[in-house]
Amino acid sequence: MLDPDSRRALEKQSSSTSEIVIVIGDGLSPAAVNVHAVELVRHLAPRLTEAGISLGHVVVASGARVALGDEIGAVLGARMVVMLIGERPGLSAPDSLGAYLTFAPRIGLTDEKRNCVSNIHGAGLSYDEATFKIAWLVREGIARQITGVALKDESGAALISARAALRAGTEAEKKKD
Repeated sequence: MLDPDSRRALEKQSSSTSEIVIVIGDGLSPAAVNVHAVELVRHLAPRLTEAGISLGHVVVASGARVALGDEIGAVLGARMVVMLIGERPGLSAPDSLGAYLTFAPRIGLTDEKRNCVSNIHGAGLSYDEATFKIAWLVREGIARQITGVALKDESGAALISARAALRAGTEAEKKKD
């Protein structure tokens, strides 16, 4: 939960509703946040803009857990919150970052209302792969007004279609030459 001073500070920022609020929280691996969060946001912001989705505030929180994103998103009036958080360090990935997405964030939601893109690190999901999935889930979540178990990640099919279209365009250009 937010402490009272932090809540008041955020309430002063909630002048208008934004579609997306990104919360960066240390979670169980501050190393993951330090290594990956800024670069992931750099890759994600253009994908959201291309999809016509407005990015509101980016909030950094210490001592954070996933549910804190719901409270922050609610205070800021966001349609959706994207919580970037350090995942539990494992033997092979001490710097793994996760992204949790919640439509209509509010206090008291449970994991079944969230989608998760996990394993974002050097030997896991690349920034491009992760941001493709996140942007797809954000776009579809807002369009369908759902996240969690009600929103299945079908971004793989969208990625295959996008790659096929790119290949077709490349082949068409080669034929012109």
